[in-house]
Amino acid sequence: MTNMDIKELKAKNDAELKKDLTALQEQSREMRFKLNSGELKNHSELNKIKKTIARILTILTQRSKESK
Repeated sequence: MTNMDIKELKAKNDAELKKDLTALQEQSREMRFKLNSGELKNHSELNKIKKTIARILTILTQRSKESK
């Protein structure tokens, strides 16, 4: 789920996107704790999660503007 394509994300409805968003935010929080404690070895995974979160937020914002 960390590196989802934009087409896959756009195919989902708002409820699915919000569910994925909360899961990714929780995963990001856990990875930040591991990073600070020195347990995390793959730093690039955190960046992929951040980018996916940004993509989801962008899609949700675009859809809310279109509906107005």
